Amino acid sequence: MAHRTETAERIGLVVADEVATALAEGTPVVAMESTIFSNLGLPAPGNREAFDRCEAAVRGAGAVPAVTAVLDGRPRVGLSAADVDRVLTGSSKVAERDVPVAIAQRWAEGMTTVSASVALAHAAGVEVFATGGIGGVHRGVEVTGDVSADLDALAKHPVVTVCAGAKAFLDLPRTLEHLEAIGVPVLGWQHDWFPAFYSRSVGLAMPHRVEDAATVAGVLRNRLRPDNGVLLAVPIPESAEIPAEEIEAKMLRALAAADEAGVRGPKVTPFVLARIEAETDGESIPANLALAENNAAVAAQVARALLEA
Repeated sequence: MAHRTETAERIGLVVADEVATALAEGTPVVAMESTIFSNLGLPAPGNREAFDRCEAAVRGAGAVPAVTAVLDGRPRVGLSAADVDRVLTGSSKVAERDVPVAIAQRWAEGMTTVSASVALAHAAGVEVFATGGIGGVHRGVEVTGDVSADLDALAKHPVVTVCAGAKAFLDLPRTLEHLEAIGVPVLGWQHDWFPAFYSRSVGLAMPHRVEDAATVAGVLRNRLRPDNGVLLAVPIPESAEIPAEEIEAKMLRALAAADEAGVRGPKVTPFVLARIEAETDGESIPANLALAENNAAVAAQVARALLEA
């Protein structure tokens, strides 16, 4: 079992009582990012539904949910009911590099991305993190150099990140290559193909397939690099899938709109997701909800397995 780190003490990390008790008593804990539940992730009321469904999925599997955020200049792992209401209306995004700024400047609200959430989870001693899809290498990287900080965080924090692959509008072949280069094991959950968020496959073979949570736990426990994390890619449920060939043209239009509007860096993802929602007449929202809920349920299984590994 992981333990609260020196970093947690140094930055004044606030761990909710329920989460702290669970960690002390050996109850499974699943960290979740706040960005997906904020205005930056899903429009209301979809963000509230996402939170309710993910929390229920974690608790239904016997684990404790621990949403990460920065509130009133304090990084947090686990939120109160009042904190959740603040997250639902949050609009300031913080990646791992931004967390110390948010603390030093005492930001009222900072919604944590994958990179910040993985870092805070590790600091608190939480070994499993569930999200929708990770960031990765952006299309046109040879010009922009745009590579998400999520990938660096996966390589530097020993946490299992459970996701539905990477955001579909990214350069997925290069994202997989980058994960290989930085030494992050990429596992396919009962699936042979790398999922692309809304779609179960875009034809990229998974490096490794796993059938159960015990194997995932074993991969983390047997890592050669002490700080290395693991990526577990879980395909969206078939009933909620939007086929890749159906959404590709819509994504290209969304990316073109972002380029025309001069959107760069961290603003690209929320912009493109909003455009895809409009392009799909809202069809992307049920897909987003289904994959996030499914990932949370799988993450709870992995959290339990890690306690037994």
